[in-house]
Amino acid sequence: MFATTKQFFRKIAQSLWGKFESRAEIVKFVSLAVTFFLIICVYWIMRPVKDSVLAATVGMENQPWAKIFSTIIMLPLVVLYTRLISKFKSEKVFYILIFAYGLIAIIFMYFFMDPKIGLSNTEISPYRLIGWLWYVYVESFGSLLVALFWVIVTDTTLPESAKRGFPLIYMLGQFGNIVGPFFITAEKLGFKTSAPIVGISGAIMFLTGILLWLFMRFTPKDQLISYIGKDEKNFLEKTATGEKELVSKKDASSKKEVVGFFQGIKTIFSHGYLMGILFIIMTYEIVVMIFDYHFKMMVDSTFLTEITKASYLANYAVWTGVVATLCVVLGINNIQRKLGMFASLIIMPLLVIVAIFVFKFYPILSVALWIMVFSKGVNFALNQPTIKQLYIPTTKASRYNSQGWIEIFGARFAKTAGSMVNLTRSMFVGKYGALIGVNFFLTITLSVSFGLVIAWLFVAFYLAKEHKKALDDDSVVC
Repeated sequence: MFATTKQFFRKIAQSLWGKFESRAEIVKFVSLAVTFFLIICVYWIMRPVKDSVLAATVGMENQPWAKIFSTIIMLPLVVLYTRLISKFKSEKVFYILIFAYGLIAIIFMYFFMDPKIGLSNTEISPYRLIGWLWYVYVESFGSLLVALFWVIVTDTTLPESAKRGFPLIYMLGQFGNIVGPFFITAEKLGFKTSAPIVGISGAIMFLTGILLWLFMRFTPKDQLISYIGKDEKNFLEKTATGEKELVSKKDASSKKEVVGFFQGIKTIFSHGYLMGILFIIMTYEIVVMIFDYHFKMMVDSTFLTEITKASYLANYAVWTGVVATLCVVLGINNIQRKLGMFASLIIMPLLVIVAIFVFKFYPILSVALWIMVFSKGVNFALNQPTIKQLYIPTTKASRYNSQGWIEIFGARFAKTAGSMVNLTRSMFVGKYGALIGVNFFLTITLSVSFGLVIAWLFVAFYLAKEHKKALDDDSVVC
């Protein structure tokens, strides 16, 4: 009976992700998936609190300025991140950042519990610094830690193995998206404010750092091999153990090539392939940022207290995780495996443009909720794993120089661009009234977004072609 059940689940797993080559490969991806589960869990615990605290301190109408402010702060953080990557191995940088963020979370909890400057103070004012700082903190966590985790994963995974393992990592990550905000909210745990939730988030960060350390310590070296082109391959003897390790000549000097923040910009704009990845990520972020602002403003006007706003936004987070998880469980990754990279890349822009038209004609909270749920869910389940695989046929130097920059600062810049568009909403409302002004705003947004999506489709075709050519030739794109 047990053997039959085990065989049944094994067949399901193989149909969804393909057949893993070994037990060691399964253990590798399960370990990474658990780590990613905790990262996403803590991020989605903090994300609803990010907006509820902003609304309770400085006001939700200031969200566009918070996005712009967070991008300005992210610039020196990206410089620091790049310098750390140039001096230390990526996993060591992860340890430094995850424990630093955990400590800062504990500090935030202390200040949020203060009766004068904390969440017990219900005065809304743009001068309440703690609201701005908290918003930037959560935004930077989502940008830095998630991107750094995937730098580590893509740097230790071969293309065929990635097709099997990446969807598994994302699936468990989506469970974190569900479990975190479902169980850990102030309203469900009986807290008066979200301050204790922030402390719980810090504790989970410490656990995440420990788990990745264990993974890097005990995973077999043959499971930590990165993709390199045929011209780069080289075997080096390890003097201490006599073991052989597959590395590249480029790898041996890659740390010297990562010379700083501006090297990332130079690398990206020197290669059309990397510029294409940047364009896709930025286009998605701009369009979704506009939707997000409308959605959050509706939530702010509907719910009155900090914990009720956080609770509703937590429900949004849960449903986003449910949709993303169902997509993965139902085998959405098979689109890329069976139909190719191009098919995977064009689904998201087509869904986004449909969402734009729907929201233009039905601009209400429930519609905004489900548009955001499906936009985020499909992005997490299909679009992001697909984009991660685009980095694989590149050199290690290109990955280190560009991936962090694109996914951290590139995404932040796109959100800033979207926020600047959102700032014009009040101008239209003031001039034409609430109904006509918002409709006029959405019409302009629709026109711009449509043009971006058309360009997105052409860029997707180019990226898919270059990706396939590199893998077929056993080479690198750049």
